[in-house]
Amino acid sequence: MDTDRRKLFSILAHGSIFFSSTLLAFAVPIAILLISEDEIVQRNAKEAINFHINLYVFGVIFGALSFIVIGIPFLIGLIIVSFVFPIVAIVEIVNNPDRAYRYSLVFRLF
Repeated sequence: MDTDRRKLFSILAHGSIFFSSTLLAFAVPIAILLISEDEIVQRNAKEAINFHINLYVFGVIFGALSFIVIGIPFLIGLIIVSFVFPIVAIVEIVNNPDRAYRYSLVFRLF
């Protein structure tokens, strides 16, 4: 796969969080994982899927904790992380498209 297509698919996988917070954002990296044969793109898609799963799980936990007020700062932090981390990933992919990006502080299921 050429570098431009690798960049495009990898950026779409990580940037899909900006589409919405629904299943559409989750479906984009899954579709890219199934369609692409490039190993780097597949690894980026898997990392994006793991990031989405982490956001949903932590969102539910922090949302439940917000009823006792302690979860509100964590929810605010999670919202900030959900914007900042994908932007960092996209910048890293643009600068180095031959290497898959890995989020820090993410539990990996795939």
